[in-house]
Amino acid sequence: MGLFGKSQEKPPAELIREWNQKIRRETRVIDRQIRDIQREQEKVKRSIKDAAKKGQKDVCVILAKEMIQSKRAVSKLYASKAQMNSVCLCMQQQASVVRIAGAMEKSTEVMKAMQNLVKIPEIQATMREMSKEMMKAGIIEEMLEDTFEGLEDTEEMEEAAEEEIDKILFDITAGALGKAPSKVTDELPAMEPAGATAASDDEEEENLDAMQSRLAALRS
Repeated sequence: MGLFGKSQEKPPAELIREWNQKIRRETRVIDRQIRDIQREQEKVKRSIKDAAKKGQKDVCVILAKEMIQSKRAVSKLYASKAQMNSVCLCMQQQASVVRIAGAMEKSTEVMKAMQNLVKIPEIQATMREMSKEMMKAGIIEEMLEDTFEGLEDTEEMEEAAEEEIDKILFDITAGALGKAPSKVTDELPAMEPAGATAASDDEEEENLDAMQSRLAALRS
């Protein structure tokens, strides 16, 4: 405790060390999330192949949409990792400044990176806490959150969906479905006998719902 009962502020070098530790810890969280999503993607691929063999075109399209969303989620997570690495490099520069000048300096690069990182649900709480500490230390200014990101994602998904779905189905089924870059209008592969598939329809629907739920949970 300092004078008049106030907590003594941490030295800049200690703050930088703590921020780097937090970023490294949260980077591991991002890595785990990426691995989890990629494991689910492999399950979705197998399900698409199975559904294609049974002639279940609607199921294939639904699963392909899930693949698109999960791929975009992974891309965002990789972009977040790059931004976190950028912040770490900036912290190294700040450490050099502290050794020379005794204080940290304002950084536009850190500001931009933190504006994006506070939007990532997996690391949001830690990044918000760090942002407050960095504002107090004078590295960044107060940030305004962007509330329109979700709407933009939805519009992008609708614009590119058909072409991307076609490509995914074409790749996964080795050309049995889809015909890049045209729409999915091809004849479905030979269907299995009705008796072989009818009994498993309910099970397929349950598996599809469960898979969609797992992917949604991983992306949220």
